[in-house]
Amino acid sequence: MRTYGRIVLEEDPYARGKDVKPKWAIHELEPHVCIKLKNTFAQIDKTSVSPFRFINDPEMCGDLLWFMTRYPLEISEKDLGRLKRGRKKFENKIDEIEHYFDPNYKPVALDFKDGQKARDYQATGKDIYMAAKRTCCADDIGLGKTVLSICSFTEKKCLPALVTVQTHLTKQWKAEIEKFLDVTVHIIKTRKPYKLPPAEVYISKYGSLSGWVDVFAKGMFKSVVFDEVQELRREESQKYQAAKIVADRARYVLGLSATPIYNYGDEIFNIMQVIDPNVLGNRYDFMREWVMDKTVTDPKALGAYLREKHALFKRTRADVGRELPPVNTIIHTVPIDYKEVENSRSLAKMLAQQTLNGSFVERGRAARDLSIMLRQSTGIAKAKGVADYVRILLENGEPVLLAGWHRDVYDIWLKELEGFNPLMYTGTESEAQKRKTKEGFINGDSNLMIISLRSGVGLDGLQNSRCKYVLIGELDWSPEVHNQIIGRVDRDGQENEVTAIFLTVDYGSDPSIVDICGLKASQSHGIVNPLLAPAQQYSDGARLKKLAEDYLSSLSS
Repeated sequence: MRTYGRIVLEEDPYARGKDVKPKWAIHELEPHVCIKLKNTFAQIDKTSVSPFRFINDPEMCGDLLWFMTRYPLEISEKDLGRLKRGRKKFENKIDEIEHYFDPNYKPVALDFKDGQKARDYQATGKDIYMAAKRTCCADDIGLGKTVLSICSFTEKKCLPALVTVQTHLTKQWKAEIEKFLDVTVHIIKTRKPYKLPPAEVYISKYGSLSGWVDVFAKGMFKSVVFDEVQELRREESQKYQAAKIVADRARYVLGLSATPIYNYGDEIFNIMQVIDPNVLGNRYDFMREWVMDKTVTDPKALGAYLREKHALFKRTRADVGRELPPVNTIIHTVPIDYKEVENSRSLAKMLAQQTLNGSFVERGRAARDLSIMLRQSTGIAKAKGVADYVRILLENGEPVLLAGWHRDVYDIWLKELEGFNPLMYTGTESEAQKRKTKEGFINGDSNLMIISLRSGVGLDGLQNSRCKYVLIGELDWSPEVHNQIIGRVDRDGQENEVTAIFLTVDYGSDPSIVDICGLKASQSHGIVNPLLAPAQQYSDGARLKKLAEDYLSSLSS
């Protein structure tokens, strides 16, 4: 039989370090087969030449054997046996994980304290995680992803574990772990390293990771959980770099988020580089194969690929039999305070013109300033209209969760609604103040809780606070931020139909944000839930340029 080159398992002469493992190397490959190889294996740089090297893992063994069915390579009996054993191991892993997705699968009951129990789908999620070793759970908001990860702490091979969370969630996580397990949990208190006490589970804020990176780089954790893993969407951040170092040294890595993609689909690359860097290859190949101008060209196909690789899995409420009534979504236009509009009109017009016609430096600066200013002025212009709408619900005895962004807007709401004893849960309040706000709202001390759009991620318990109305008083550029806020109330434990009311105006930044959110939502839904039909996509263009064009158009109408 004709062969087109030869393949051998050998040491990489360019690799360094004691943990370096042998790689499969293809030598003397004929030129036309080199082209086929590069087209098949996207991780190979198009300019590289023989020998071509591949990691020796079970999936790669299967892929190489598959390629060799079309282009046979010279190989020793010993190495051929290694390839076949690797492929068999991969096939067994696939069969095992797919078995867990069988609706008839019944997980083993886990031993929790005080009669606590995990739901079957949570224990099953743990089994998927253990088999995949590195994956992201994107289960619907409110299905209990925290408990899923706690299930993994019953496995000795996962301890000690590190849980990385947003700042306001450290004590909530600690309390939840200790409710289920008799384990020692330590919250890392400062960014500056100190001698850690013995514990099975350590909890760190994302912001503290970079200070501990030299300590954590020693590989002290067998498993790492990244709660709200969308925090790792920007590779340039210090917390991202530290998270990647920690994850690279762990055997098990779990990302948790119902909304891992906040903006455009290309964010999934950075997240996957932390969870499993082998899934999407290098950035150049990912961008070439999947992305055009930050937008994933086929979100559904990428989502299906990630599912097939078991790098991401998601169960909906319907999948696990815990459906809630659909959220009643209302978009309501409120009156504008035209005095506030006039105060900002001349400056906004100048910034919009500079965004479109200024020099390169002027365009960039003006676009950023315009975005910030228009969002703020839009929020201020409709603040009284929003307050009037909220007042109607409060006067009828309905508890309300009101979301906004700007401090100046909050000040107007607080003044207009001061008779209702509003409670604040924003970036200004300390962790202790936020806990007091949450408890006060749940206990009925007030029927109004004002929350920052990006402060509510991971917050639990409000679904038991009588609240069924979520009002979005200011819009965010990311539709998933809105979903997260609504998910604070629309989750397990909610006994009423939830109504989400988006209060908008036909002015300023609101029309542009509504359009952009449509495109971003289709990106997220296609990747995270590829089994659903993709939402209609709209042409985005340059976000800030569109904002300027929309604003100038509104002035002339």
